[in-house]
Amino acid sequence: MASLKSWIAALRPRTLFLAVATALCGSSIAYSIGKFNIIVFILTLLIATILQLLSNMANDLGDYQHGTDITGERVGPKRTVQSGAITPSQMKKGIIIAIAIACIVGLLLIYIALQFMDIRYFLLFLLLGVACIIAAIKYTAGKNPYGYKGMGDIFSFTFFGLVSVIGTYFLHTHIIDFRPWLPAIGLGLLTVAVLNLNNMRDLDNDKKSGKITIPVRIGIERAKIYHAFLTIGALLCFLLYSLTYAIHWYQYIYLLSFIIFIKLLTNIFRITENRLLDPYLKYTSMSTFILSICFSICINL
Repeated sequence: MASLKSWIAALRPRTLFLAVATALCGSSIAYSIGKFNIIVFILTLLIATILQLLSNMANDLGDYQHGTDITGERVGPKRTVQSGAITPSQMKKGIIIAIAIACIVGLLLIYIALQFMDIRYFLLFLLLGVACIIAAIKYTAGKNPYGYKGMGDIFSFTFFGLVSVIGTYFLHTHIIDFRPWLPAIGLGLLTVAVLNLNNMRDLDNDKKSGKITIPVRIGIERAKIYHAFLTIGALLCFLLYSLTYAIHWYQYIYLLSFIIFIKLLTNIFRITENRLLDPYLKYTSMSTFILSICFSICINL
């Protein structure tokens, strides 16, 4: 029987900052135009958290299945399946439970948010929900995982950025417009930035195990330039949102949080050993969460 400590390690709670940030951002934009449902808000936070935890468990199992963590080069947190703390069968059961909970919460969310709308919207979000679950699992688990072919960035940007923010906004408002797109793109880029940091940290391990990530393809120096593009691009998206929709000067106060990202980016470029990038995953995730909170407050002042 796996210990509670092992399951907590497998779930990787430090990654939840990103999941909460996207759901919070979509809800706050909806609130800013007078469209907000507290139950939808709670359920979107819950489903985003569950999907992130599901992704973490599937990643732990998937890397074990493909022998990614046996090279001796891994730097990040100890994998629970590879270390034997959790058996593959136990992890599979955990994944099945997470999928079941995600389905229940997702269906409840869709029903409450869209019960009076055209059935086509219900079916659309049902398909999106299934796609999110599949994307969370297939990153490294199963046959032909897309994370091993350098496609992780695209899927993370799409499902943990665009779909999360814009989907949350629509579930509150039932409106399709441009308003949530810039923050969605911004958070999508920051989600990819965290993944890129993970892949830069594990570059040597991934190269030896045959996991083809973006840093493996382009090398560490270009991966850092790519990281700068992701970070600066994300900040510009938020700035453009404010230039488009902000009315009062104090709605720009959240821009002060940009200083954190610039400082992190400067430090990342100075690092010469890949393993030293590990704490910057947590720093960038937490900074994204802080940005989302500050942005959410300021646009509603």
